[in-house]
Amino acid sequence: MALHTRLTRLLGIEHPIIQGGMAWTATWELAAAVSNAGGLGVIGAGQMPTDLLREQIRGAKLATDKPFGVNLMLLTPHIDELVQMVLDEGVAVVTTGAGNPGKYMQALQDKGIKVLPIAPSTALARRLEQGGADAIIGEGMEAGGHIGELTTMVLVPQLVDAVSLPVIAAGGIADGRGMAASFALGAEGVQLGTRFMCATECTIHPDVKARLIKAKDRDTLITGYSTGHPVRALKNKLAKELVELDKANKPQELEALGAGRLALAMRHGDCENGSLMAGQCAAMVDRIQPAAEIIAELLAEAETVMLSMATRVAQ
Repeated sequence: MALHTRLTRLLGIEHPIIQGGMAWTATWELAAAVSNAGGLGVIGAGQMPTDLLREQIRGAKLATDKPFGVNLMLLTPHIDELVQMVLDEGVAVVTTGAGNPGKYMQALQDKGIKVLPIAPSTALARRLEQGGADAIIGEGMEAGGHIGELTTMVLVPQLVDAVSLPVIAAGGIADGRGMAASFALGAEGVQLGTRFMCATECTIHPDVKARLIKAKDRDTLITGYSTGHPVRALKNKLAKELVELDKANKPQELEALGAGRLALAMRHGDCENGSLMAGQCAAMVDRIQPAAEIIAELLAEAETVMLSMATRVAQ
């Protein structure tokens, strides 16, 4: 099925599917595979050292001639260095989280880089549109990692009404049903993170993939409310300890305990003491498969759902 939207034309991609830029998870191998399959692959910068991100970008350039992006977390201490390096390397797209990229917008767009910020609210989305964003990623609280307060179901249509830019739905989307629902809500693309964690090309530790595949519908929880930056992850020893610190309102201790735990899980496979950031749709991920196969399944399932909906309406 060919789904051509303003987003596909904006980014020069075949399918309106973006792979989430997950820190310590979305490396060049995954990003290149998604881009080669017609979506937009995204390298997750997180708090990656500047030289390492440069290596990641150059690895992707060698592996694909299609557009790919970099996700920048704006709270990263050395974010200015990362932005400058992205400008020097000239990637096609930047997605951003944890803030407003207005400080960097002009420099990025002067280089021809499309800027797609995450907006968990209509107020921020309007500011981002006024600041020159090219599209808006509406991420609901079903997502893994740092989250907002609204669900995808209620956030996306409000964003569509609030801005004139293309809106990408994110959070809780793992199959073609979620993709079709997102388009019914007015989105012009979808972003998936958790589903792509079990892509063959994703380089996270095999034990993390196994844990994801075993996940049930209530196996995630939210920690970090006391810090003002809540995070969704799979339940494990670390998550339960963080919950207790939240209850005790000890944000500094919570942040200290959580430092470095994402890499501990994703790169070293410690599934009890590491942070298993993943969305509520983890329970819908049941196997490891190539990124191209994931995208093909998404499109086929979405087409089936849309045709079924049209048939029911016609009757």
